[in-house]
Amino acid sequence: MRRQLFIVLLSVFCMGLSAQTAHEELAADPHLAGSNYLAYPTPTKPLTPAPKGYKPFYLSHYGRHGSRFLINRHEYTTPVHILQHADSLGKLTEKGKETLNKIRIMSLEADMRLGELTPLGAEQHRGIARRMFERFPEIFEGNVYINAKSTIVIRCILSMSNELLELYARNPQLRIVHDASMHDMYYLNLRDEVLNKQRENDATKEAIKAWEERHPIDNTPLMLRLFNDPQYVRDSINADYMASRLFDLANILQNTEARRQFDLYDLFTPDELYRHWQGSNRWWYTHYGASPYNGGTQPFTQRNLLRKIIEETDNCFRVNNVNYENDSYIKEQLGTSMPRIGATLRFGHETVVMPLVCLLGINGYDQVIDNLDDLEDKGWICYRVFPMGANLQFVFYRRDANDQDILFKVMLNEEEATLPLPSENKPYYRWSDFREYYLKKLDSYNGAGQ
Repeated sequence: MRRQLFIVLLSVFCMGLSAQTAHEELAADPHLAGSNYLAYPTPTKPLTPAPKGYKPFYLSHYGRHGSRFLINRHEYTTPVHILQHADSLGKLTEKGKETLNKIRIMSLEADMRLGELTPLGAEQHRGIARRMFERFPEIFEGNVYINAKSTIVIRCILSMSNELLELYARNPQLRIVHDASMHDMYYLNLRDEVLNKQRENDATKEAIKAWEERHPIDNTPLMLRLFNDPQYVRDSINADYMASRLFDLANILQNTEARRQFDLYDLFTPDELYRHWQGSNRWWYTHYGASPYNGGTQPFTQRNLLRKIIEETDNCFRVNNVNYENDSYIKEQLGTSMPRIGATLRFGHETVVMPLVCLLGINGYDQVIDNLDDLEDKGWICYRVFPMGANLQFVFYRRDANDQDILFKVMLNEEEATLPLPSENKPYYRWSDFREYYLKKLDSYNGAGQ
């Protein structure tokens, strides 16, 4: 009996440890609470050597823009106004006055730059390009062709420009073509109105409401660190709204130059920070993951992008084959002087990266999770997917130019990742397996608005 009781208690204890993984990570590094505001983390893990005889020859990529400012000016100005008004009435604590001064500095830094790339964002993309070049030098040798496309948003265009400038600085022979046009928005950032409307259906709203009732956040302690009059807080401050604005400001700060002067995480206890992040994680899953509450189809918003990746990769193999000059179509369209295609680079947003990762099932992010309380236990943790500068890189390998047995690996934020495909040499997979599996998956989607 005692042994059985011990086993039960041990099981409960172990489940608790598993559920605390994200809590512990956030306690060690509060910046992770930023989720999509997390500044890009530099990769640290070594890469797995390719199977014997295989060398990299092509890279296909989708990347999010780098660090930016908040997009809506009210996200800065409203907290400033609330704190300024309270200060004029003598209602701020010393911590409140300190916080007001910090947010004023942040607001001034972001003035007339809302949503724009920060200096750190530019630096991130130069670093990503530098590591691309250093890790896979064979891809970027000689006068190879680099094709880059961006959405029409300026922070994405500048992110693309910084990567290309870094690559060109390392090899001035590169033949670079880049563009940002509405022509390519249908796959770089598809707006699927049908799936967008399904995103917050009644079942999703009910699930979110039930989750919030199970996980209420008491923001009163945070308010009393800022305001010296509890009655004023009750009568004049929307604590939940103010806490949300401060949480966003604390998170976005890591992406700006003001981060060198101060932070705002000291406003929150580790538990408060974790609870706010939990709400964010739940939101991203129900809106962009394979959530069963809205049909599990949200990842298919990226069906055009995935088809484009497959199509352009196949075309690359066709052109890069040494015998392409014997193909009359290729010769007519591109000419015999067409250089080898080295890389296809695409630049956009986290609202593309997240559902694309889910559509591909990278690292298990295609999971259908019925209970929102199980997200962390099952490894669905958003900050591991889409920090500022988030990117997917498909790196292709072959033994020689005539090799038809092409291997590849996919890297999420420059770390080797897994796919739901068979492989004898993970993280390397066969391109033929990928094509068959994902084209079949794409063909299975018959939603309206395709």
